[in-house]
Amino acid sequence: MVWGTGGALEEVPLEVLRQRESKWLDMLNNWDKWMAKRHKKIRLRCQKGIPPSLRGRAWQYLSGGKVKLQQNPGRFDELDLSPGDPKWLDVIERDLHRQFPFHEMFVSRGGHGQQDLFRVLKAYTLHRPEEGYCQAQAPIAAVLLMHMPAEQAFWCLVQICEKYLPGYYSEKLEAIQLDGEILFSLLQKVCPAAHKHLSRQKIDPLLYMTEWFMCAFARTLPWSSVLRVWDMFFCEGVKIIFRVGLVLLKHALGSPDKLRACQGQYETIERLRSLSPRIMQEAFLVQEVVELPVTERQIEREHLIQLRRWQQTRGELQCLSPPRLHGAKAILEAEPGPWRTLKPAPSIRLPIEGPPPGTTGATRLHKPAKEQRKQTKAKPPDPSRGQAVATAGDTCIPQDVPPKDLAHLEPAPQDSAHHQSRESLTSQGSEDTYL
Repeated sequence: MVWGTGGALEEVPLEVLRQRESKWLDMLNNWDKWMAKRHKKIRLRCQKGIPPSLRGRAWQYLSGGKVKLQQNPGRFDELDLSPGDPKWLDVIERDLHRQFPFHEMFVSRGGHGQQDLFRVLKAYTLHRPEEGYCQAQAPIAAVLLMHMPAEQAFWCLVQICEKYLPGYYSEKLEAIQLDGEILFSLLQKVCPAAHKHLSRQKIDPLLYMTEWFMCAFARTLPWSSVLRVWDMFFCEGVKIIFRVGLVLLKHALGSPDKLRACQGQYETIERLRSLSPRIMQEAFLVQEVVELPVTERQIEREHLIQLRRWQQTRGELQCLSPPRLHGAKAILEAEPGPWRTLKPAPSIRLPIEGPPPGTTGATRLHKPAKEQRKQTKAKPPDPSRGQAVATAGDTCIPQDVPPKDLAHLEPAPQDSAHHQSRESLTSQGSEDTYL
């Protein structure tokens, strides 16, 4: 289902929904190949919207949270069992009931939703003690928990804080201040009228964009629009957050009629705090965001300009954050991870008894026939090598697979050829949907 222009729900034909799910299942079950060769197609499908039943799983794959979890087995449980810093625990406790208080997961004080939210936020303060806890992390973690279990939500939160929005939640908030200046500079090109009005009123970008960016619009937009924005954000990175902010500013302050109603600072800020439902509506907003020509290169160029100005007027940054990565492809290229383990295990494993008919040895890299014949004539075969090949049969273990990932390459016991897949198409294990 999707939201219509009037806010009502419109039914998506069941057949269309099933087709979308089938396409996403194919992508998720062959994720490394799709990311390497057909990333543009993934981006287009994220712009159309991820099917609700697969959204949580897709977010984990796009963000790299799935790989982080596999690279750090038991890490979340270790943090979960640790006592935590009382300084942060008290603040987190006070914030729990403020996150989506009307959602069934968080409506009851001390319910499972609030408990999981506390666990995730406490674990992050232990994972990054130098950063600690920021109130804007709570709605981010809450949205993640609506789509996946606590451990997966924790690693997605780590990716957002470290890869997508690094420095946003540090004590000095320097990164968000820089991005406020970047947003304001980009606004001059996107909508000069709105930029001129805000300049004349001397309204600092932090007054209207802090909650937008730090919460990734989770506390600003209608729920259906939040999900669509997050689908694109996980795929394309912070560029989407900038685009959404620019679209809202353009349509809130971009016409003479609207500006006449905003004669002072108070009226302007109130208009930006109570945006028109029409410009936040899912279909309208997504279309505007997709068509807005703001690129990663423009954002990075403007970042360098604003960073130089900061250094000239305020000195060096006190919090040195790692460079942000613009979306799923950049994260994959920076930290490839054991993508082989993301493939689903087969539902049926047959014991390996020997080489199949017609084969005489271990699988080898194929060389041109002429070259093989030359090597055969030039060098007699090594008897010891032939014996090793005969012993090896047809089980050739890839060298790039870590030892902990070799379990699925071993033959299954004779009495348990049928077993449960780790990544079955029936979406078991609460990874596809956690609503």
